[in-house]
Amino acid sequence: MRILKENAVGLVIDIQERLFPHIDQYEQLEKNVQILINGLKALEVPVLVTEQYKKGLGETIDSIAQLVDGDWHAEKLAFSCCDEPKFAEELEISKKRHVIIAGIESHICVLQTAIDLKERGFQPVVIEDCVGSRSDANKRNAMERLRQEGVIVSCYESILFELCRYAGSEAFKTISKLVK
Repeated sequence: MRILKENAVGLVIDIQERLFPHIDQYEQLEKNVQILINGLKALEVPVLVTEQYKKGLGETIDSIAQLVDGDWHAEKLAFSCCDEPKFAEELEISKKRHVIIAGIESHICVLQTAIDLKERGFQPVVIEDCVGSRSDANKRNAMERLRQEGVIVSCYESILFELCRYAGSEAFKTISKLVK
């Protein structure tokens, strides 16, 4: 099954100020998520953003917040984005069936969201180099569980070129520069 940009939406889960510095390899994760978001924007794929309990975890980190300023945002208390009624409604309104997921933490909010999306008839695509946990072991465990659940796991370069499909376009040129 090919992931098509016309049927895709990006989802950035809970990349927030107070938790992010505690994520394993967070500096690389930040760069990867920036590349993914910029690539999605070049392809005109809409992006949804969630923030878990902002009072405790703070706002989306600045470098990501700047890229998604003006995109749809929701605060949530549930671990799964699907348990947030505003998110579920926005996703249904979008009519998009492929949900390209980046964020933290892999073994909690990302995992639960992906499983719930699959159960609800969506095709979640977790971008392994754009998700993280406080420990590498927790991330590895989440990736194994996601695969067991039948969730597609990919990387940012692969998904961006899959969505692009052809060389020569402005989106292709932008993505090529992003991944160098």
